[in-house]
Amino acid sequence: MARHHLTVVLSQAQGKHPVKRALEESIVAALLMESGLEVSVIPHLYDLGPDHTGRLFLESVRGDMILLSWLFPRAAYWVLDRDGIKGRWGETQLKPPADDDDEENGEPEPPKGIGALGVPDRQIYCLDLRDANGHEPFVAEIRRIAAECQARQEEKRKAQPTMVQLGLSFGGAAAKPAFGPEQLLQAPGRRWYPVIDYSRCTNCMECIDFCLFGVYGVDGQERILVENQDNCKKGCPACSRVWPEQAIMFPDYKTAAIAGAAVGAVTGLKIDLTRLFGGDTKDALSQAVAERDRELVADGRQAVGVTVGIPKRQTSRGEEPKDDLDRLMDELDALEL
Repeated sequence: MARHHLTVVLSQAQGKHPVKRALEESIVAALLMESGLEVSVIPHLYDLGPDHTGRLFLESVRGDMILLSWLFPRAAYWVLDRDGIKGRWGETQLKPPADDDDEENGEPEPPKGIGALGVPDRQIYCLDLRDANGHEPFVAEIRRIAAECQARQEEKRKAQPTMVQLGLSFGGAAAKPAFGPEQLLQAPGRRWYPVIDYSRCTNCMECIDFCLFGVYGVDGQERILVENQDNCKKGCPACSRVWPEQAIMFPDYKTAAIAGAAVGAVTGLKIDLTRLFGGDTKDALSQAVAERDRELVADGRQAVGVTVGIPKRQTSRGEEPKDDLDRLMDELDALEL
């Protein structure tokens, strides 16, 4: 029985933090002793431009993949997706320590997002390198995933046997181009841009109205996308504060919810912003407006406050109860600002 080869990619931390580097090196050293794994190291995933060798390598991977990074798994998965590296979400068992609030709130109601397009039949597993201090838990989880992938591949082979004609095997994956470690680890420049979680995005287009820097656009299928990512203002997460369903992430932001942490208590459009953003709904909107105005002024443009692109979430919600942001918008409308 042929052994399934699983690609494991470790995305390094930005900078050269000695503790992080030591963990990365110990994980890679342990994995090199494991059979059936193809292990590679790339720079920080979020910083990779379209021409970086690390990005080209990721694009060349066709089978199941495990990504270890210093990003929340949700953010890492959707960074890959926006870069054209697609696959089905692979469930992992390596979890961060439980939060008491999470236990009380239970699992959030699944969002009704528009979903990703063109997802191939393979699994992508994303592990957060902040979830353990030593290499052992990561190696154990990768072994478990490898066994799971092997079993799934065997089931596929039984269901769809490989066609053989004149001694040639058809249907196999093309050989991956070879990339040396020096090519893969070329240092990229730091980047800053929003990442859309299409499992949560409802295609409401509020981001286009709110962002005044031309970051967002619409594709040929009338779906929202990050069209001009380098137009985004470094360090500004304003659009993520007002986007429904927490569908937008800035993976390098200091606040966990904006950086892509697992979503807590979310029901419909009612978001516990006190827990997520350190203030109530009104504070989050005010902060987003202030951040946007700051970047406009830095560009030599005029601040616009709440007069442009403020979300009108209640317009399509029928008779559903309005949340705090809806009530705030009603108050702003009444002031005729």
